[in-house]
Amino acid sequence: MPIGAFTEYMDVAQVVLYVFWFFFFALILYLRREDRREGYPLEADTTGKLENTGWVWIPPAKTFKLFHGGETQAPDFKRDTRPLKAKRMAPWSGAPYEPTGTNPLLDCIGPSAYADRVDVPELDLHSKPKIVPMRTAKDFTMEKNSPDPRGMKVVGNDGAVVGTISDLWVDGPEIMVRYYEVELAGAGETKKRVLLPVNFAHVAKKKGQVEVAAIPGKLFAQVPVTKKPDQVTMLEEEKISAYYGGGFLLAS
Repeated sequence: MPIGAFTEYMDVAQVVLYVFWFFFFALILYLRREDRREGYPLEADTTGKLENTGWVWIPPAKTFKLFHGGETQAPDFKRDTRPLKAKRMAPWSGAPYEPTGTNPLLDCIGPSAYADRVDVPELDLHSKPKIVPMRTAKDFTMEKNSPDPRGMKVVGNDGAVVGTISDLWVDGPEIMVRYYEVELAGAGETKKRVLLPVNFAHVAKKKGQVEVAAIPGKLFAQVPVTKKPDQVTMLEEEKISAYYGGGFLLAS
């Protein structure tokens, strides 16, 4: 027999090829099972029934230890039970929904939808909130060559002045500004303050104002607020960003 042959038919190269095929098949099967730890089984949007995937494709529950303490399991088979303030415009699968609430930006529908994240602040490596207002972050200052929006008026997409920038909220580990704090104009000693993500704002230095193209002035009063004046939770971040993001389609 030739060198490296086990039999007249099988040699080392052929065995290696078969081993590779088996390994590659097992790898694909493992990865396809692992990517079903979240979001599966699928749910039919017309009937709400769950897809019958069987035992092969859904992996057994695995416990993950969280960095800041606690544990979570996946898959946990929890479904999103939040009420849907919208109605289906047609009976078939994939049909669009029409918002039914008074303010669709708050109804978690379409572009204003958000993930139901935990209602606690995101923490840094020292277990302190990552995103805080600059008034409490003593190590942060504005770069002298950058426009400082504090004190500038805020203008909605209809040209209405809604208030002024009272502070900046910074992400300490990332060393960047995440939000502008807007003090809304209005009567009363305690004025309402809302957060404006920097991605939805344009600082017009020559005009001395911050322009927001997402929503008109009248909708700023309903922007979701934080429970604490110096902290923002991950769920609150989702709601705030979804509110402005949904404004491009649903605010008019």
